[in-house]
Amino acid sequence: PSSWEDEGFPGYDGFAWYRKHFQFSLPESNGTLYLFLGRIDDVDEVYLNGHLIGFSGVFPPKTETAYQKERQYLVPPEYLNPSGENVVAVRVYDERLIGGILEGKVGIFELVSDLALEIPLDGVWKFSTGDNPEWSEKAYDDRNWRNILVPSNWEVQGYRDYDGFAWYRKEFVLPEKYAGEALVLILGKIDDLDETYLNGKLIGKTGRMSSFTGPIIHGDEWQEVRTYELPAEDLLFGQKNVIAVRVFDGLLDGGIYAGPIGIIPRDRLTDWQRSQKKDKTIWDYFDAWLKNY
Repeated sequence: PSSWEDEGFPGYDGFAWYRKHFQFSLPESNGTLYLFLGRIDDVDEVYLNGHLIGFSGVFPPKTETAYQKERQYLVPPEYLNPSGENVVAVRVYDERLIGGILEGKVGIFELVSDLALEIPLDGVWKFSTGDNPEWSEKAYDDRNWRNILVPSNWEVQGYRDYDGFAWYRKEFVLPEKYAGEALVLILGKIDDLDETYLNGKLIGKTGRMSSFTGPIIHGDEWQEVRTYELPAEDLLFGQKNVIAVRVFDGLLDGGIYAGPIGIIPRDRLTDWQRSQKKDKTIWDYFDAWLKNY
C-alpha cells in the first residue's frame, strides 16, 4: 500500500484502476476467505476475475468517501481459478488530497472459525428483490435471478439504499451418511427479519413479518444468530435440497450480512453455543428487563 502521489502521480485526483495477477490454491479447511485491501482513499469497487465482490463509498456525482474504512471483502471459492491465473481489479476514485490504496494489510486471508460446519453454505446464492410466496417452493426456477454473496450486506452488491422485501435461494446436496442425524441450519445474522424455508416448508423465522400494519421490527433482531432445525422428514438425502430465505429490511443495511452459514449437527452447535456464553452481569439482566417492559 502507498498513495499514488508517492508513486509518481503527484496532484492527481479522479478515477484510477489497480490490477493484480496471482496464482492460488484453495485451502483444505472449511474456513472463509476474505480479500483485505487496507484503507482506500476515497471510494472503491473490487472485482475478482470479473465478478464484483464489494465496494465502499459512493462514486460521483454524489460522492461519499469511505477513506477511514478498512476494506474486507468475501472471496467466494466459485469465483477463484485454483489451477491458473486470477485477477483482482480495483476501481478507485479520489476526490482530493492523497488517493489510492494507502495503508494496511493487503492480501487474501482465511477466517477459521471454532465452529466446524458439516456443509458450509457461504458463498454465491441466488437473489431477487420483491416478494412472492412462490419463491419459497423447491421447484421454482431461479436461474434468471442475480448472484449475491452470503454473508454480505446487499447494499455493497448493487442494491444501495434498497429497503423492503427480498429473497435468497441456495441449493445443496446432503450425503446419505447424515440420515438419522439431528441437523441444524445456521444462517448467521440477518438485517432485519426473516422467514426460512426448506424445500418449500417454513422451518423458522425471526421477527414479525406479517401483521395488520406490516412487518414489525423491535430493533435488535439484526443482532440475532439464526439457527433453525432441519426436519428429517423434509430433507432429501443424496438429492437436491433448496433453502429459501425471505428477508425484510426496514432501513440502513440489509440482508444476510454475517456468518457462520451452513449445516451442523445439533449437539455440536449446542456445545459451541455454550462456549460462547459469558457470565451475565446485573446490567445484562437490566437490559433484558427493559426489552420486555
